[in-house]
Amino acid sequence: YRAHADYRLIIEDTLALVRLAADTTKHSLWHWRDRNCEVHAEAEWLSVNEAFRRYANVELLATLHADGTPNRDALATVSPVPFGAGESWSDIFSRILVEKVEPHLGNGHLTVLFEYPSCEAALARTCAHDPRVAERFELYAAGVELANGFGELTDPVEQRRRFEDEMEIKQRVYAERYPIDEELLTALALMPPASGVALGLDRVIMLATGATRIDQVQWVPVA
Repeated sequence: YRAHADYRLIIEDTLALVRLAADTTKHSLWHWRDRNCEVHAEAEWLSVNEAFRRYANVELLATLHADGTPNRDALATVSPVPFGAGESWSDIFSRILVEKVEPHLGNGHLTVLFEYPSCEAALARTCAHDPRVAERFELYAAGVELANGFGELTDPVEQRRRFEDEMEIKQRVYAERYPIDEELLTALALMPPASGVALGLDRVIMLATGATRIDQVQWVPVA
């Protein structure tokens, strides 16, 4: 995390860390299954909307209302993958992302996938220039997701709304409901503007060392 930092600076930091791993192992051409990634090649910056347009022939932003709320029927109409009748906009989005988009990411070079739909923002704040998208990014190498980062949402009112929406979905789909984390919401009110990222260190080390399985590089063996 970094206080008062734009999330694009965190993206640059993340790229630098990944390249440092390659420099340390003297192995910059990373392989995973049948894919390769030269981590020192210029990184590709690709918005989620552009990725869906390019690889799934879906205009994703056209399936969102002006305030960013999803239009499930609009996405269902243009989806290139099958889905169940009871699946939500988010379910269909995830299917398209996994089946049609992710296989193309990080091939030949690192890919920064950014500006996720605001309904998939998690803990990220929405973008000032377009409320339909959020300051969320993921980093890919050879089709492997390495990192997930945000321009952090520090508005406790908005975060409470998101938590309540999530609980409504859990109640409807799984008949489960959990208490909202009031301590987190209290802390958010005191948090300065910030950005941060979760980096999959085991995955980075696996690719940087040429390991073929992640359990070859895990710090603690999994029984």
